[in-house]
Amino acid sequence: MHEIETDDTPVVRMVGITKHFPGVLANNNVDLTLHRGEVLALLGENGAGKSTLMNMLVGLYRPDSGEIFINGKLAEIHSPQDSMALGIGMIHQEFMLVGNMTVAENIILGMKDLPFVPPLADIKKNITELSKHYGLQVYPDKIIQDLSVGEQQRVEILKLLYRGAEILILDEPTAVLTPGESRDLNEILKKMLAEGKSAIFITHKMDEVMEFSHTVQVLRRGTSVNVCPTSSIKRVQDLARMMVGRDILFSLDRGAYEPGEVMLEAKNLVMQSVGTNKYILDNVSFTLRGGEILGVAGVAGNGQQQLTEALTGLMHVNSGQVLIRGKDYTNKTPLQIIRSGVSHIPADRGRMGVVGDMSVGDNLSMKKYRTSELSDHSVIKRSWVRLFAERLIETFTIKTPSQDTSVKFLSGGNIQKTILAREIDSCGGILIAVYPSRGLDVGATEAVRQNLIKQRDKGNAVFLVSEELEELLMVADKVAVMFEGRIMDIVDVKDAKTEELGMLMAGVERGSI
Repeated sequence: MHEIETDDTPVVRMVGITKHFPGVLANNNVDLTLHRGEVLALLGENGAGKSTLMNMLVGLYRPDSGEIFINGKLAEIHSPQDSMALGIGMIHQEFMLVGNMTVAENIILGMKDLPFVPPLADIKKNITELSKHYGLQVYPDKIIQDLSVGEQQRVEILKLLYRGAEILILDEPTAVLTPGESRDLNEILKKMLAEGKSAIFITHKMDEVMEFSHTVQVLRRGTSVNVCPTSSIKRVQDLARMMVGRDILFSLDRGAYEPGEVMLEAKNLVMQSVGTNKYILDNVSFTLRGGEILGVAGVAGNGQQQLTEALTGLMHVNSGQVLIRGKDYTNKTPLQIIRSGVSHIPADRGRMGVVGDMSVGDNLSMKKYRTSELSDHSVIKRSWVRLFAERLIETFTIKTPSQDTSVKFLSGGNIQKTILAREIDSCGGILIAVYPSRGLDVGATEAVRQNLIKQRDKGNAVFLVSEELEELLMVADKVAVMFEGRIMDIVDVKDAKTEELGMLMAGVERGSI
């Protein structure tokens, strides 16, 4: 996808965009240009200012200075409705859908030009025609919470197309898709571009940049440092160096696989959805040894998160056992699980991983304040907490104005580093990591993977849930594939093939592959 036809007038031109937040210069005099029929890949480390720049284009933020031109005309964008009126729409990494409403209801939600009683029959007909035209395959009467993540993303795309979007902004669009769904998305994008639509694509996947985009723009510390045609980039490594300013390792050194004693075991775990006969976990069993990384693959929403919450005491199972070092910890409290030596990097870092209004330092010390390392006879020593926090900030290269900054003001990647630092520092033998590199740049992803391998090489047991097959094949020793609450198979990484794992993720039994 490297040839485009453009006229002289860009569909988007952002000039001299600057935006400050408390203690942070998020964007510094940034220019950006997008032409009709073009895909612009917007790259940068976590905290580089990509999302801030796009949030100004869609009206969620206002720039402190600078101008935005749409189709050659100066635009005043004060709200998302203003941006949609200009034909701009954004698909966020976390989907903006109402789970208990239908596809059709979500697509028209918030539209101003509808009558008091919307003509749903006509709306559903238009949605069906639009979905067939773009090959999006969604059904207007389906309830959102009953759809797979890939289907929900199609609804998000349809929502923008139905409202007449000509400029699409996609934030990590393939982060939660299977390899097959990612290929489908590429075909949908190609069809849109052929009709003259344009897209800005935020991603940390280097191969997608090379495959999907025409132009690459790199932000670093809020400043635009490089704009070039994708066709001029010869190697993925060159792209990564542009982003982080150094070489990135695309293979990692690791010690020999020498599994020790069984540290964590699940026996026939069953979890039913409240008030229904639907199984969230369906007879799940596995063993995890010290010095081993067991990866869990699967499209989000197939029971992986519930499994990790059952292992960490956040959810109860209906039957089965959770054994930690041979001792029964089934349905124990989270504090009891923590005291058994289990650390947990949760899937939802904002809701479960940190307390947003607390400082970076307090979030880092959250699991140690009961210990003699940070308190003396039950009295927390603030000077000890500060020294402890500074050490972790330096060790894990957390970018923050100071340890007193509220953690909610950090970028997503640096919030994840804060959680990772706290959980690895407090790890007592078992680390449960759920999507630990989701949304992270290549440099931060490399650091996460190195830290996971370091824990394994120290003899700790690591339970790694990831949507990235590449990550699992690089880091894990074994991979369990989940589909609809079941473990389809557990395979040794040395014998694993990407296409076979993708088929298992889609629910195809191993004997049928």
